[in-house]
Amino acid sequence: MKELINKSLTKAINYTEYRELVSNLLAEGKSTGPNQSDALLNYSKLNDKRMKRLDKTIKLSEETKSFVESVDTPQTFLVLTEGWCGDAAQNIPVLNKIAEINKNISLKLVLRDENLPLMDEFLTNGGRSIPKVIILDEETNVVDTWGPRPTVATKMVKDYKEANGSLDADFKKDLQVWYNKDKGVNVQEDIVAILKK
Repeated sequence: MKELINKSLTKAINYTEYRELVSNLLAEGKSTGPNQSDALLNYSKLNDKRMKRLDKTIKLSEETKSFVESVDTPQTFLVLTEGWCGDAAQNIPVLNKIAEINKNISLKLVLRDENLPLMDEFLTNGGRSIPKVIILDEETNVVDTWGPRPTVATKMVKDYKEANGSLDADFKKDLQVWYNKDKGVNVQEDIVAILKK
């Protein structure tokens, strides 16, 4: 496992590089990942717009800022993601804002489909759900994980699946509405709770 993590870290990119990668691929009419389709391209375009908006509008709470600024142990948030993933577009800008306020927190991103052996070590309910954040200490030991969604959204997904069997377009629309109203607060709460452990 440690070898997999270290190998992934050697090819990981920072948030700015990730945003540039997604934008450059879109300019070529492509999404990230080996599978290309009109649907994935459209999701990627929508997510690129979401991330641009969130980069400008996400505000960290005073509690989040205060706690994150006090973190004095170096750590890395290694994130498995893809440009077409709606949950990633909503959550990674928040993680970036958190990492920006403390030099002890390094945000590194890798594409899921280029790192399936790593992804398969961190499945969610047997699935390759992203974004998946692997929180590492200075020696690249796994401290904790987070994802693919904040706790409130995770409960929404679970409840809807139990009631309806699967997620449909209506639910996905409702989830995006929830993300827009939440404004990254639940992600902040989750990450602060993990860092406090």
